[in-house]
Amino acid sequence: SSGINAEYGDRYVTDKLAQAKADFRTLLRETKCITHKSKEILRGANGDTHMREIKQFLKNDKRGLVLDDLQEDRDRILDDYLTELEKVGPPPPPTATKPLAKR
Repeated sequence: SSGINAEYGDRYVTDKLAQAKADFRTLLRETKCITHKSKEILRGANGDTHMREIKQFLKNDKRGLVLDDLQEDRDRILDDYLTELEKVGPPPPPTATKPLAKR
């Protein structure tokens, strides 16, 4: 029966890790200082400052700390997200969304 417990434990860890990564992606979407221009800024002269600002913000949220032991994973998720944002470009202007119905 120890094999079953080990398998369950592995699956539990895998699920927790998947959830932590999903939560981290959600946090990235909520991080106002990360924009479609972030990747470009990081390549420029102010890159270090911008990355410090991003990491400082992420440190203030437990979803950013959960992956502390998995820095490589966290950095890859962040880089993938920045690349994706750069590809997508600026968000549509607020006027492009449908207005809320008046109550």
